[in-house]
Amino acid sequence: MRPLSVLSLLRVAVTLSATALVVGSIVPRPAVAQDDWNDARTTALIRAAIDRRAVQLADTGLADYTAQAHGYLTFLAQLGEGFRLPPVVVKSDELMLEVYWGAPDRSKQRIIGRRDTLLLPTDISYHRDHLGVVQNNFPAIIRLGDGDEVQDVPHPLSAGGLSTYDYRITDSLTIRTSDRTLDVVMVSVRPKDDSQPAAVGAVYLDRATASVVRMTFSFTRAALKDRQLEDVSVILENGLVDGRFWLPRRQEIEIRRSATWMDFPARGIIRGRWEICCTKVNVGTPKVLFQGAEIVEVPRAQQRAYPFEGTILGGLPEEVRALDDESVRRVQEEARALVRSSALARARNTMPAARSVSDLARVNRVEGLALGAGMTQTLGGGLSTTIAGRYGTADYRVKARGALRWVSSHGIQLVVEGRDDFADVGDASEPSGLRNSIAAQEFGSDLTDPYGVRGGELRLEWPRGETSRWVLRGARERHDPLRVRARPSSGTYEPTVAAARGAMSQLGAEWSRGPAPDPTRAQWQRTLRVSGSRFTPLAGTSVDALRASIDIEAKVPARGGRWVVRTIAAGVSAGDDVPAQLGVYFGGPVTGPGYDFHTLTARLGLSQRVEFQRSVGAVTLDFGRFGRVPTAVVLAPYVHGVWLRDVESARPFSGSVGVSLISLFDLLRVDVARGVNGGGWMFGVDVTRELWRVF
Repeated sequence: MRPLSVLSLLRVAVTLSATALVVGSIVPRPAVAQDDWNDARTTALIRAAIDRRAVQLADTGLADYTAQAHGYLTFLAQLGEGFRLPPVVVKSDELMLEVYWGAPDRSKQRIIGRRDTLLLPTDISYHRDHLGVVQNNFPAIIRLGDGDEVQDVPHPLSAGGLSTYDYRITDSLTIRTSDRTLDVVMVSVRPKDDSQPAAVGAVYLDRATASVVRMTFSFTRAALKDRQLEDVSVILENGLVDGRFWLPRRQEIEIRRSATWMDFPARGIIRGRWEICCTKVNVGTPKVLFQGAEIVEVPRAQQRAYPFEGTILGGLPEEVRALDDESVRRVQEEARALVRSSALARARNTMPAARSVSDLARVNRVEGLALGAGMTQTLGGGLSTTIAGRYGTADYRVKARGALRWVSSHGIQLVVEGRDDFADVGDASEPSGLRNSIAAQEFGSDLTDPYGVRGGELRLEWPRGETSRWVLRGARERHDPLRVRARPSSGTYEPTVAAARGAMSQLGAEWSRGPAPDPTRAQWQRTLRVSGSRFTPLAGTSVDALRASIDIEAKVPARGGRWVVRTIAAGVSAGDDVPAQLGVYFGGPVTGPGYDFHTLTARLGLSQRVEFQRSVGAVTLDFGRFGRVPTAVVLAPYVHGVWLRDVESARPFSGSVGVSLISLFDLLRVDVARGVNGGGWMFGVDVTRELWRVF
């Protein structure tokens, strides 16, 4: 069969992408009858709600009220493709407020208690309005982040809302209290023009009085002033006070910012959770109290002296730590159902295309120092193109890759990629790119085994649920061995892998699943790969091969610490002549500590590690303006075993024992290990594996 060229693969991908777009445009979709929106019944209810809000502001029956608000304002960080790993709490503030309101629209909030904990160095400061609760379900014009995040959005229940929004009654529910039954109506709200600044979501109204019981909404892209904002979700819940007034009871606001540092995604999340209690109406609040700024603070020493219960992290609600708050997720789902996806999506036209720091600069035994760059261009309609390259100062060669990607609104991706680059043998990376470059340059220790790859790949990826992903791929490539070209500052490089030269056709599938959204449960990460290949050498007969591998890591909480267990297994079946690039390779800090890199080879192998991580104390580091931050010191003794099944293997089992020290906010890991039968000592310093994709 004649090999497919990269141009042919590009044509196939473009055809498939165009077909998907055309089919998506002609497949009938359930249409919402125009009569369902803005019908007489719904319009009458909305007009009554608008009038009710205006009346309440001047209602002599509600002259004023006071309340207390207890809340958490938490900043979290999340890294990685698809943001499937749970976010990490960076900073959390616990606050206690005195809340005052007076007719017609006066508001004052006083922070009387505040304590915070800083878990990672940061100098983040919140906008002033994040430190308080929302009064009267927002004014007629909605702003958030002091206008830096959301600015000048008409309220759905304001006089200007009728000309800005469409309304539809979509549900009703009954709320029973000790002395009455309330009929609540859910009204969906969408903008007439979703390219303009507007809210998207739902309001829940008491049918009898048209008072606001609940509001849940997000915002169109045009309403978000910060270009890095991903989305903003607001949930306001009111409670019935004195059987007459619907006043604030519970509030949630989540603000997500995401950015791509090179091609590595990073997200910052601000989550505000408030419980409002002890509301008293018509207490005669002096008007002089409302003078000055709306949100004020008592002296900081008095705030710190407030008698909060327990510890701040002990009281932090579990939904704050979770991967995805269920109630906030529903707000975003409702918004996506009401408007076009493009009305909510962030426009990103051009961005750098480096998957890690090592794509910009790396050192290895083939290229020496290699410098690279790349760019991704968004084309619209879910299409984007990427081109990237790298030049080695020792082999004097340019390596390049280019891709055309189509992404659907549900996250399904179709990618065609062509490359003239390197690939590594083995089923697990042994060091981070940063450590490998330093060790290769200074000591001649290069823990990569590259071979040349030139060809193209067609790949289909689709997510399943929050943490699972399937990938199907087909590739046609030319493989070539590589030679050592560089010289280290000291030491000597080992030879590269003796890859077979020839053409490789391959079909494969991959399934991966990340950890559960609940960080209090055992965390599992699983990846399964299966591929079938036909390798045709330059001279000789073709070889058919079937290869499979699995990588499972479990982190299980235990008394006094946690167990971390990782299993890596792989096998290949290919008759007598298996191309070296398809073999099973163990040995190194991850798959065989205490044994030389990739010296444990076979057709079938298993690498197993069991370690117990236990905190043995903490040290406080001073980061200047970022604050003084305590960081735990974790001791992690482990045992490791490698089992091989290979007729040429003289040692079917290789064992080792070791201990690691993990610190600096779980970012740095120091390893010492000893191979117990034929191995030696190993010492290594590296960033933790969660950051390998960054470096």
